[in-house]
Amino acid sequence: GLSYSWIFNNNTLYLQEDSRRFVSQETGNLYLAKVEPWDVGNYTCAVSSAGAQRQVWGPPTALTLRSDGVMGEYEPKIEVRFPETTHAAEGSSVRLECFALGK
Repeated sequence: GLSYSWIFNNNTLYLQEDSRRFVSQETGNLYLAKVEPWDVGNYTCAVSSAGAQRQVWGPPTALTLRSDGVMGEYEPKIEVRFPETTHAAEGSSVRLECFALGK
């Protein structure tokens, strides 16, 4: 399978599940609950394949802060991508991701 991680200004981001930053292992997306001034910099996604024993880096994406308060494409909304049916064995864990985007 694939696993996703993010590089921030050439350093690997070590994220905690309960922090304001989260990497979805379903999509590889990096989510920030509240952007702080120290979050400004370059972010690069790294995708690893255990089977192929290979890691590929995407192009860096710059994060900057806007001073005008305009959210652009990220108007407040709830983004849910649950499958219609989720199957799980008894006693196993299931993870569903739901994100609220916006100010």
